[in-house]
Amino acid sequence: MDTILTQLRAAAEPTRLRLLALCARGALCVSDLCDVLGQSQPRLSRHLKLLVEAGLLERIPEGANAYFQLPRDSALVRDILARLPENDPLLAQDRRQAARIAAERARAASDAFLRDGADWDEMRALDLPAAAMEQAMLAALPAHVGRVLDIGTGTGRLLELLAERADSALGVDASREMLALARARLAERGLAARATVRQADMYRLHFADGAFDVVAMQMVLHYAEDPAAAIREAARVLAPGGQLLLVDLAEHDRAEIIARHAHRWPGFSDQQLDAWLHAGGCAMRRVERIPGPMFVGLWLAERLPASTTAEPAFAL
Repeated sequence: MDTILTQLRAAAEPTRLRLLALCARGALCVSDLCDVLGQSQPRLSRHLKLLVEAGLLERIPEGANAYFQLPRDSALVRDILARLPENDPLLAQDRRQAARIAAERARAASDAFLRDGADWDEMRALDLPAAAMEQAMLAALPAHVGRVLDIGTGTGRLLELLAERADSALGVDASREMLALARARLAERGLAARATVRQADMYRLHFADGAFDVVAMQMVLHYAEDPAAAIREAARVLAPGGQLLLVDLAEHDRAEIIARHAHRWPGFSDQQLDAWLHAGGCAMRRVERIPGPMFVGLWLAERLPASTTAEPAFAL
């Protein structure tokens, strides 16, 4: 009862209600919130600190900045916000301002990639069959995917596809520009309540063992310095019986592709991935090839219980 009373007291203030309503629509940093509410940073920081301490907001560090969002178990906050009138002029003004900021951030991130000569939409750059890849991923996963982690989420497209199937969907990426694009995508589609993103290193994920039911890595491993280590870390945060979905280039000999796009690996063979998955405590359950100008592989593995062992599915 004390916890509920503390949270109700924390929410019972106009500025803090506005902050909760804004963060329910997508993660925002302090400077964004200052811009939307027209209040000073010290004042808003005090409000945010109180909301975080009460468990009504979650603070996600990202470099020198920090983003604020509703925690996953935020039923009380959502019950409170559901009682706010949708047509309240002040809240409507806040939503318009937040939408403007999200659009500006996405445009700036896109401009940064174009200016630096990077093509963040790699599937389009390689002329890969994006629609067929998405269809294959959705077909490989169950109708209900529970807690999802998308490693190397990029623009957040996979989170968008899985949001309706998931209890919660989290995307991580090392690039702040990518995260800006993903946040804008999810907010624009009204998915911020189900799907969130944060900055993280795929070799050192700050999540507990077995925290997720599905972990996905799409078009990530061919850039990895150590794919085996990345797979082991992905397997670590996967619950026993959970599914690890890998989608990447199949093994190829296109040297010009590797040079042009700075790939570290020339795609992967079934045998390579099977051995790495086995070392991470996973068993291969499904292998597919998606045809196109370059073949794309889909590998689905299951995380085995700690006491279970299995031989690799493919002979090396």
